[in-house]
Amino acid sequence: MSKNVDALFNPFSLKSLTLPNRIVMAPMTREFSPGGIPTDDVADYYRRRAEGGTGLIITEGTTINDPVATMGERIPQIHGEQALAGWEKTVKAVHGAGGKIMPQLWHVGMARSPKKAPYPELPSVGPSGLLAPGKQVSEPMTAAQIETVISGFANAAADAMRIGFDGVEIHGAHGYLIDQFFWSGTNQRTDEWGGSMANRSRLAVEIIKRIREATSPDFPIVFRYSQWKQQDYTARLAETPQLLEEFLAPLNEAGVDIFHCSTRRYWENEFDNSALNLAGWTKKLTGKPTITVGSVGLNEDFFSAFAGKGSNTRSIDDLIERMDKGEFDLVAVGRALIQDPNWANKIRDGKLEELEQYSGEALTTLS
Repeated sequence: MSKNVDALFNPFSLKSLTLPNRIVMAPMTREFSPGGIPTDDVADYYRRRAEGGTGLIITEGTTINDPVATMGERIPQIHGEQALAGWEKTVKAVHGAGGKIMPQLWHVGMARSPKKAPYPELPSVGPSGLLAPGKQVSEPMTAAQIETVISGFANAAADAMRIGFDGVEIHGAHGYLIDQFFWSGTNQRTDEWGGSMANRSRLAVEIIKRIREATSPDFPIVFRYSQWKQQDYTARLAETPQLLEEFLAPLNEAGVDIFHCSTRRYWENEFDNSALNLAGWTKKLTGKPTITVGSVGLNEDFFSAFAGKGSNTRSIDDLIERMDKGEFDLVAVGRALIQDPNWANKIRDGKLEELEQYSGEALTTLS
């Protein structure tokens, strides 16, 4: 790496959020919260990243108040007295280290396997009961179930603000519930929640509006979305910039403050005949700040981590070039921060020889 890294370490401000730099910890499921309750180890895990110079921490996905929102009993939740107390302790730990933190609010939808999740007697829910295109495993969601989800997100955001979080991120990516509504492959509804792109976006729009009503005008709302799905890595919500603008406009108008644009490799261009990645296009089309993400600092994408594989370090010179051009505003770092909580400070201080190569073993502990 040879570039000046100042672009990564300029302050960032939006509404009530002020960050010392542009480095964000990406949300990554860790499953170290027995019974859905984040422990002191979870608080310490995030505190160490704040001490290591990360400007904003976005927690692992934490599930809303719906019994079928989660995939496992060790995934944290953001409802109930004990879980909220655990998160409040985490917030205080991160703030004490000079960091900022938001929870990622999550409902897994049809990605849940009832046999492996709490309440195995309950079927998983999705817009059309489809696990993947053509694979029907339950009935379509009812209007009452949709309302439970919308209220669950709004209540979680209100609780997050009450216990001191600096904003919230809505998980609308990767083939989980909100994304299952976006994607025509899993949303085959013929009512107001399906059909056109606007109708398929309606759940997300209502969640955003209700969160804004339940919080305050200056409480930041981040929205994470992706083109790819865990059910199909080649899936795309929008094949052209025009379709992407059509998809983003209702979310933008509903009140999203920052878009978190999930890609497998940040250096890949989103559309032909343009050098912009997904975050760059999203910023261009919405005028809102964006977060880029995808294998930052590493040369293998994160799917290799699922198989326990490691990854060598990779220069971020091209990332700095894109930031210098204003293509996006913030950079989310995933596995590199799981491996090394001091990654940000090492980049800032030019201690590149001390950067650690990612090891698959890093997923086995909260180090």
